[in-house]
Amino acid sequence: MKILEVCPYSAGICGVWTRVLEESKRLSKRGFEIKIFSSNAVKGSNEIAPSHEKLGPKGVSSGVKIEILRFPFKKLGGESFMSWDFEKEALNYSPDIIIAHNYRHLHTTKCLKIAEKLKGENKKCKVFLVTHAPFERKLTRTFLQNLIVKIYDLFIGRKTINKFDKILAITKWEMPYLLKLGAKKEKIIYIPNGISPEFFSLKKQAKKEQKTGNFLTNSPKRGRVKEENKILFLGRISPIKNLEVLIKAMDFVKNKKILLEIVGPPEKNYFIKLKNLIKKLGLNDKIKFSLPIYNLKEKIAKIDSCQIFVLPSKMEGMPQSLIEVMAREKIVIGSNSLAIRDLIENGENGFLFEFNDPKDLAKKIDEALSQKNLEIKKQARKSVEHFSWNKVIKKIVGVIQ
Repeated sequence: MKILEVCPYSAGICGVWTRVLEESKRLSKRGFEIKIFSSNAVKGSNEIAPSHEKLGPKGVSSGVKIEILRFPFKKLGGESFMSWDFEKEALNYSPDIIIAHNYRHLHTTKCLKIAEKLKGENKKCKVFLVTHAPFERKLTRTFLQNLIVKIYDLFIGRKTINKFDKILAITKWEMPYLLKLGAKKEKIIYIPNGISPEFFSLKKQAKKEQKTGNFLTNSPKRGRVKEENKILFLGRISPIKNLEVLIKAMDFVKNKKILLEIVGPPEKNYFIKLKNLIKKLGLNDKIKFSLPIYNLKEKIAKIDSCQIFVLPSKMEGMPQSLIEVMAREKIVIGSNSLAIRDLIENGENGFLFEFNDPKDLAKKIDEALSQKNLEIKKQARKSVEHFSWNKVIKKIVGVIQ
């Protein structure tokens, strides 16, 4: 069975691309023939990606055969809204299934047109839409962009949403938005983005350490690392993450020995703004920035090194880093924004603080530090077990077949 995955980017740092790649690798291992079509843009830079790439046993992992085709694009506004022509190549490939990623992007409706043309040639082709949580993003858009979104939903979204064979929502909080858009309830299926099973499996090593009392040094190659007196943020250093609130909270935290480490790729102007804020508050010795981590074991080691993880975002789609940290049985504190409170039950598997309130965040940090919270840590892990790619891919295969 031939599957065509269609997404805006297949190069650079991109949550959607991560989903597409991991999904494709696992589908390929199960015997599906996979091609990925995207623009030739590199997310997060002005570079152009190669027009053709093959991923095989030497590229990604054994048993994987994936072909990527990238096409020239025209920017139409915003970071990711663009147009690129892939219809001819898609018709030549003649897939049995198209998985179109990102609601409100032009390539998704183009996928519907391609499927119609294939059906006209007596070729059955199903099209699945993966939404990627584009709702609740008013804060990141201009007035004009929000107006365009409304027009799209009214004149394109409503007319096309039920033409997809199934709509795969990556979060539960999207459901009301999709229903309001006119999507039929029976067409919507919740299938989140997955996280690597290693976020769960490496706990076995940690349990051995707890029994013997022999904790490992900070070496990601050897398993879990020793916990430090540290708060961690892991993600893009960008305005939407609202890191000013976390930095200001450090000035109110009672435990003056605890440190904050901010890890991730920075947006230059925002990074300068944060550095100036830290200097103004006199917190240079309390807060440090670290380079982004792409190696899985190094990422797990970094998570294991902290006591508390904080996600102060203004908004999120599906907060991947939060889920990964919860899988490691860490104390998590998040802003009371929609996507975060969809994952955290305050006092049950983590803590929520009032949006944009550094004093309340500091209070929650002090509360978390004052007790062991063993049950909360266990519940954190338990509440995200269904995000393991081993479970997610079974759902995907069950739906597309």
